[in-house]
Amino acid sequence: MRTIQTSCAAWEKIILEDTHTADDYLRRVEKIPTIQGMDLLRNPKFNKGVGFSLTERQVLGIHGLLPPAVNSQSLQIERTITQLRKLDTDLAKYIFLNAVSVRNERLFYQVLMKYTEELLPIVYTPTVGKACQEFGLNFRSPNGLFVTIHDHGHVYDIIKNWPERRVGAVVMTDGERILGLGDLGCNGMGIPIGKLALYTACGGIHPSACLPMMIDVGTNNETLLNDPMYIGLRDYRHTGPKYDALIDEVIYSLRKRYGPNTLIQFEDFAGHNAARLLEKTRDKICSFNDDIQGTASVVLAGLLGAQRHTGQPLKDQKFLFLGAGAAGCGIGHLIVRQLVKKYGMTKQEAAKKVYMVDVGGLLTKKRPFGEISPQQALFCHDVAPIDSFEEAVKVLKPTAIIGVSGVGGAFNQQVCESMAQNNNKPIIFALSNPTSHSECTAGDAYKWTDGRCLFASGSPFDPVTMADGRTFHPAQGNNVYIFPGLALGVIASKASSIPEDMFLEAAETVSEQLTEEDMKQGRVYPPLKNIRDISFRIGVAVAEMAYKCDLATIEEPESKEKLVQSIIYNPDYLSNIPKTFKYPDYHAELN
Repeated sequence: MRTIQTSCAAWEKIILEDTHTADDYLRRVEKIPTIQGMDLLRNPKFNKGVGFSLTERQVLGIHGLLPPAVNSQSLQIERTITQLRKLDTDLAKYIFLNAVSVRNERLFYQVLMKYTEELLPIVYTPTVGKACQEFGLNFRSPNGLFVTIHDHGHVYDIIKNWPERRVGAVVMTDGERILGLGDLGCNGMGIPIGKLALYTACGGIHPSACLPMMIDVGTNNETLLNDPMYIGLRDYRHTGPKYDALIDEVIYSLRKRYGPNTLIQFEDFAGHNAARLLEKTRDKICSFNDDIQGTASVVLAGLLGAQRHTGQPLKDQKFLFLGAGAAGCGIGHLIVRQLVKKYGMTKQEAAKKVYMVDVGGLLTKKRPFGEISPQQALFCHDVAPIDSFEEAVKVLKPTAIIGVSGVGGAFNQQVCESMAQNNNKPIIFALSNPTSHSECTAGDAYKWTDGRCLFASGSPFDPVTMADGRTFHPAQGNNVYIFPGLALGVIASKASSIPEDMFLEAAETVSEQLTEEDMKQGRVYPPLKNIRDISFRIGVAVAEMAYKCDLATIEEPESKEKLVQSIIYNPDYLSNIPKTFKYPDYHAELN
């Protein structure tokens, strides 16, 4: 009997084939043996656990290393979700799912795809916030790449250590502004890991194409610096030219290693760096900032969904923001762009529909020049100063209020009742994460507006039943509606950059999926159970725009649908050996 030994890369090529004949299988195995035995069972990309057939166990040298039962993948999925549901806390469920992902990659994504609505709050917000806070304590295995400020000058050598060569998407953070939790330093690595899990589960991007990356330049969080369990640099944050030089080197090294069209997503950088890095790179490389552009796109999608409820076009609405940082300004600028593109308004006319309140009150032209950032300047109007958000709601009478402040409870009863007095269907978007930082709860918003508001939040809320029996399904304005589909279209077309109009296209595509039944339930977004179909549609729309704008770098196909479909990951177990293959009978040989 021949010993079968093949390289990991060659074996991956074999198992990615959907079908093959027995003869073809044997020919491949004879020429290209594979990893086997315990090495195979310890490799999450190829391990199927008790999903390996008896023949596979014999051929691959794992016969006897597993219990004798052979289980289908569907049974393994049900076993996994049953085990998860027995756990007491969401953090325990997060840790459990992470353990599955490092043991059996295909099973992990099958579970996540089948139970997306149930598990999204576990894999990402709000649970990922708690996971990041305790990331050092619960650290198990390195699921990404760590680059520190001390690696300046050697970043490319570090990136070469990552085992995958076909990376198409990188999510990087420096951990300075994790959700609404502030500076979590290296513990912020949970965010890129979670985002890229959703790239695959919700967008269908192959896991091997995804690289989570932490840029550790230190932390100013004294609690972490004094925590013996902290896994990052024990140093205060480095800033200035040295910081910029490291980021530049990281970007250059990624593009050198994986190609000039590698998608780079900036995630949870603090406001002073987020907008600056976006402006520096947006027209030069294939990159975007999810906190600014992804958030803006998903909020616009929700406003377009709300427009279908109210019958009032965006050009006739007035938007009041609580929070005028990078996220708020990003949303405001995308609204302006939509008004200009859709209704032919000038930029200045469109900007008059958007007002912003920060810690200093309403942004106005009377603000001292040094207190206004370039991103805020467009929204400084020639109006009287207003100190409080409650007063701004009364005076300006907005049709929509949008919270990106991180101040929990800021949309109080007075604010919501004022919105209800001024509007038949007030739009209330309390978008700050995690749940404890939400500007108001869904229950309070519906209660204080007599169930008339159109509500969306950053973190999920359960359905709300009013005293009169009406039940509402709060919408979650989750960026997952946007970034997986956007990345799918960008990677499929190998776009060289990501213009703002792609985010407009993504927002409109999401709103178009809102059905009449969804609207009856009070939704402004389609249900997350449809997220893979939504992402596919966004991917197709983005790919079409890439070719239309001459940004795609591969030959244009006849069908963009087939182009996008061609790169979508299928987490089903593949039969490594056909049923027609006959393996020698050990007992017969012994006899």
